[in-house]
Order: sequence, then C-alpha cells, then structure tokens
Amino acid sequence: MPSFDIVSKTDMPEVNNALDGVRREVTQRYDFKGSNCEITIEGEIITILADDNLKLTQMQELLKGHVTRRGIDAAALDFGKEEAASGNMVRQHVTLKQGIDRELAKKITTAVKQSKLKVQAAVQGDEVRITGKKRDDLQGAIAMIKELNIEQPLQFENFRD
Repeated sequence: MPSFDIVSKTDMPEVNNALDGVRREVTQRYDFKGSNCEITIEGEIITILADDNLKLTQMQELLKGHVTRRGIDAAALDFGKEEAASGNMVRQHVTLKQGIDRELAKKITTAVKQSKLKVQAAVQGDEVRITGKKRDDLQGAIAMIKELNIEQPLQFENFRD
C-alpha cells in the first residue's frame, strides 16, 4: 500500500554552517567594528547577544539570510522575546522548530479527512503517515497539505509504492 511521511526536520550541520557565516560576517562588517555581538548554539536553541536593539535586528536579518542560503526555511526559526543582558546588552533566544507537535498533527489529519481523498492519516510520534491505495491520491494529499499555509516547514519523506 503506498504511503509517505510528513516530517519537520532541520539539518543541524547546515545550521552550524549558517551560524559560522554569520560570525564571519559580523567580524568583517564595518558597522559591527568594536561591538561585542555574538551568536551561539546549544542543542536547538540559538542565542543572539548584541550591544543594542539595532544590532540585534541586523543579526536577526543576517541569521535569516544565511539560513536561507543554506537551504533551510527561515520559518523554522522561532524568535523569542528580547531581554536585557548584563552590560547594557540585549539577548534573544531563537528556537529551531523540530518535529510536528500534537496540534499541528491533529490539524493535518482533520484536513486530510475533510478533503474526501481516499487516504488515511495516522500520527506516529512527531510525524504523520499518509497511506492510500493509489499514488495519485497521495500526490493529491501532498498538494492539499501544501495549500494549508502551515507556518512550520514540512518535508514529505519515504514515498513508497
């Protein structure tokens, strides 16, 4: 029976490469000369530390640009609240969205059921498996899911006949 999985994964080595690019650009840019701006990552949380709000927004744009150049959707970045850090600096935590949470999985499965396509959706941990009798039905399900305008980037993997 043909099936495929809907997942939301971020390629962590590419994220690290993007962060290296941001660090390199921060050290070379004229408007960052003499500043203590830095960007670090621990697990799935990126921490941006900047001198002021202007430099923080510039670093956000740099991060989005470098991540996009590396083939990762910028929607995978979840920017948290700006907070004050020591020495009149500003800190912001950016979370990388990984996996499909329960609410999104429920939204996808109900949309598949309401679409009247001859496919079934099942939640399996942090991914959703779609199965059907025909390959064309599965391709229709992919097209329908892409039209849902979900904020989180989704990948369609393990397409099997």
